[in-house]
Amino acid sequence: QVQLVESGGGSVQPGGSLRLSCAASGFFFSTVPMHWYRQAPGKERELVASITGGSGSTNYADSVKGRFTISRDNAKNTVYLQMNSLRPEDTAVYYCKARWAWTDYWGQGSQVTVSS
Repeated sequence: QVQLVESGGGSVQPGGSLRLSCAASGFFFSTVPMHWYRQAPGKERELVASITGGSGSTNYADSVKGRFTISRDNAKNTVYLQMNSLRPEDTAVYYCKARWAWTDYWGQGSQVTVSS
């Protein structure tokens, strides 16, 4: 059974930092690309960052380049999203996602609120 369990959301002032974690189980984690999405109120869910299996190549949305870092620890079956220099427009529910056996699996969502 595939499970993605997120942790690490919260509230922070502009300019602050947070780190999200997503612990995976039920599939061969190290080979699977992992993604972080976010959805702000009234907006569509958008892709924030991706990391491949194997080499761990990364890609980012333009809005977070230079501020967010996606990484993975294959020994712990966990993917991370380090978020620095947070802005109010980063406020959203953040989701990790994996695609396995032609099915998309999502974490439960982590609220990130950036406000002074």
